[in-house]
Parts: sequence; C-alpha cells; structure tokens
Amino acid sequence: MNAEERKKYWKENLRYVAILLSIWFVVSYGFGILLVDVLNEIRVGGFKLGFWFAQQGSIYVFVVLIFVYVRLMNKLDKKYNVHE
Repeated sequence: MNAEERKKYWKENLRYVAILLSIWFVVSYGFGILLVDVLNEIRVGGFKLGFWFAQQGSIYVFVVLIFVYVRLMNKLDKKYNVHE
C-alpha cells in the first residue's frame, strides 16, 4: 500500500470512529443526562426510558457500536487489501 492509499485508509477509519463515538456520546450524555426528564415520560417494561438509558442503554449501545466498528473495519481492510 502506498502513502496515498494509507492516507485514504486512515481518513476513512477516523471518520468511522468519529461517527460511532458521536452516536455513543448522544446516547450516553444526551439521552442519559440532558434529555433524561423528557425520556422519563416514556415507560418501557415499567421503567422510565431516561433512567434506562442512563443505567443500561448507553452500555448496550456501546457494545453494539463495537460490533458495527468491527464490521466496518473488516470491509475497509478488504477494500484496501490489508486484511489478514
């Protein structure tokens, strides 16, 4: 892989990381702290939705985002022929 391709590869990688971390930030900070009062008006399974996001939702979203990142990186590795 030449320098140009490496630069494109890392640019795409950083874009993925920025997008996924932004999603996690919105879910954990936005839903769990800033919008907790609004979301607490909604009940899911007897629990207030804002409380659920603050306690468990952000963790679940983070785990899902890890799997999404793995899938995106596998596709990116194949695109730039750097897969195992």
